[in-house]
Amino acid sequence: MPKTQDTNGEVKKASQHIAVLKRQVLSLLGPKEGQSYLDVTAGYGGHAKVILEHTLSLERAVLVDRDSQAVDELKKLFGKGTKVIHSDFWSASKELLSQNQRFDMIFADLGMSSLHIDSPHRGFAINQPGPLDMRMDQRQEFSADTIVNKSSETELVEILRCFGQEPKAREIARRIVSARPIGSTQQLAAVAAKAWPGHSKVHPATRTFQAIRIAVNQELLQLERSLPLWLKMLTPGGRLAVISFHSLEDRLVKQFMAENARSGYEAELKLLTKKPVMAKPNEIVSNPRARSARLRAAVKIKTKIERVKGKSYAYQGNG
Repeated sequence: MPKTQDTNGEVKKASQHIAVLKRQVLSLLGPKEGQSYLDVTAGYGGHAKVILEHTLSLERAVLVDRDSQAVDELKKLFGKGTKVIHSDFWSASKELLSQNQRFDMIFADLGMSSLHIDSPHRGFAINQPGPLDMRMDQRQEFSADTIVNKSSETELVEILRCFGQEPKAREIARRIVSARPIGSTQQLAAVAAKAWPGHSKVHPATRTFQAIRIAVNQELLQLERSLPLWLKMLTPGGRLAVISFHSLEDRLVKQFMAENARSGYEAELKLLTKKPVMAKPNEIVSNPRARSARLRAAVKIKTKIERVKGKSYAYQGNG
């Protein structure tokens, strides 16, 4: 069984992260012999393993992740026939597109790895003490500490509102600035929680942590810029599937797919999911993080329209 070792010397099994909606992803992507597969957030290989095991003779498989531990694990799990790229998915997508690479299946799981949350030294956990880090790519210099201790109060308000949809953004921003320097996730959580007295099932600092994590990793910007690239990289008849875990991501995916599947001659996509696919109760019991997962998928029905001497020509797919 594959294992990874964190910087504190603790050995963690990669299987602790359970990929969500695997059966549904397999059904919607519908892999066939001789096709090509791009996983832009491969993580610890949960979804890729399902696709590759279902279709033993893929023409090509490319797996992308920006977390160094995940990349090391992917290289152990998959053979030389699978290309592993250590990069954020926007940069990787730009590079692959510049190489004129095309894929029959493109998949993105936008959720965090359970191992990130379970490793306090990575700084994602609310209930465990750790540094103000939250970087998915450890090579990146910009961290949560930069945002928490160096942003202006106005900047903090904007981050909390835009990325966390935090109703008390102004009060929390004021408390953060007053409490500086803040040195740990535990201290940040306590400061944010003071704005929400009383008891709640959800930790009162959840939206604050989400907002800062999104800002550190430019998650929404990455997604917004990558969606058009994925459409270009799809072969006619190729399929795109995306799992999101909060409304901001899901809205971007929904709007992009809807805009490119609009009725009329210029539509490039056909929706495979009119509504997001969600986990069944039995999957949520065995994997609680699946509760907030939203899966959307579409098939490419034509490439871009080319105009020659005033006439339009579109290459039809077989989706």
